[in-house]
Parts: sequence; C-alpha cells; structure tokens
Amino acid sequence: MILPDWHFPNLASRILSLVQKRLVADWQSAFGHLVVLLETFVDPRQFRGTIYKAANWLYVGDTKGFRRTRTGYSATAGAPKMVFVKPLRSDAQALLSRPILEPAYRTGGRKIMLSAHQMQSLPEFFADIPDPRRAQGRRHRLATVLAIAAGAILCGMRGYQAISDWADSLGPKARQRFGCRRQKASHIVPSQSIIRDVLIRVDPLHLDRALQRWNHCYAQEDESLAIDGKTMCNAIDEHGHQAHIMSVIGHQSKTCYTQKKWPLCL
Repeated sequence: MILPDWHFPNLASRILSLVQKRLVADWQSAFGHLVVLLETFVDPRQFRGTIYKAANWLYVGDTKGFRRTRTGYSATAGAPKMVFVKPLRSDAQALLSRPILEPAYRTGGRKIMLSAHQMQSLPEFFADIPDPRRAQGRRHRLATVLAIAAGAILCGMRGYQAISDWADSLGPKARQRFGCRRQKASHIVPSQSIIRDVLIRVDPLHLDRALQRWNHCYAQEDESLAIDGKTMCNAIDEHGHQAHIMSVIGHQSKTCYTQKKWPLCL
C-alpha cells in the first residue's frame, strides 16, 4: 500500500527498475547461476499490465486458464492470465533457444560421464529391439543409433540437435565403442535426421525395457524416488485425448527408471 502523501511521478516504474537491477545479483547469489529473462503474470480482470508495458516488457500471450489443484489441474479453464517477459540481455532469446546451454546457465546435479565399458555395453542392450526401418538404405545399425542417443541423454543432452552435436563430438575410440559404421579410415556417426527418424519410429516399450536393464546394471542406488508427470500438448490419440507421461526419477542418481503413458481425459 502506498499512502496518499507518498505518491511520486513514475513511482511504479522506478520500483520495478530497482528490483530488476537488484534481481540478477541476488539470484546468482542464492541459486548459483545467472538469469537472462524475467516473466510475470497479470490478471486482466483486475489489471491491464500498464506498469509492465511502460517499462518495455513484452506481452507474449495468455495462459489457458487452468489452475493447480491437489489432484493436478482443474478440469475446466478458469481466468486466463496475461504473460509478460523482460529480456535482460539483447541475445536472451538466442541464448535460451540453444540445444546446449552455456556452462554458466546450466543447473542441477552433475551429468553422467560414460566410461569406455559403458559405451561398449550400451549397444548390446538394444540388440534385440526390432528395427522399424526398411532394410533398404540402412546405413547404421539400430543398436548403434539408440546407444548414441541414450548416451547423449545420459550425459545431459536434450533435443535432437543436441544429441546430434554430442555424437559429432565423439572421438575415434568412442565411435568405435558404440559400433559406428566404418567408412574408409574413420567411423561415421548417424546424422540428426537418422537419429530423429529412429527415435520416432522405434517401439517405446522395447526401448524402455532396454534402458531399465542398463539401469539395473549401472545405475546408482537411490534412497528415494520422485514420481511426476507431464501432459504432452501435441500428442493426441485416435480418440482425441492428450497423452500423460508419468516418470519415476531417482533423487540421488537423477536417473529415470521408467515411464508410463496414459490418455488424459479433460
């Protein structure tokens, strides 16, 4: 509350500016990494977001209006909120859109570093998975493609581009351990399009079982497990229902032990 005797011109914009300047250092001190983008929500039933518009925040759209409940989310949409963002750097969008973030912006625990033996063992766990591709034109073994994709994800890569960049960075010995195809005097890794095509078409149940077997052999012991889920916005089944993915994650190892899919009816 601001009392009537303490009104000053542009007071709201000045307070917002002071908080914005202080936030970057405070955030790094508290959480150990930099922040490059601010986000806030405005209820249009009560406010218009004038202070944010005056401070050059960007209005990027509205939320869908669902709210959190004890059992997940509300069944029906309520009041959508306006979403405003404020880049703190001119290259914030490009920086946050990269498949692999710069080390200064990575958070969480340490990623797994694969040993030579683990690299060699990964293809063996995928050897029995049926290949969904036609025999004609196969340039890489299915087990090799899946092993490289799994190895990249275990090392912290997210997205097809990041997996492909990680594969390209593998040295000659690592490529040989993964069983990459030999061409002339070097081993060739699968391209991004091949990795994407395989991961889209392979049977997820067979892939999940193979990863569980590898986890059973190499994963660390976890004292507790976390269970959480996400609704896949663009994954619609033949009945028009969105898919809901539930995952079991180890607290200590940060390992995903299994995932299950259910249709979500709203």
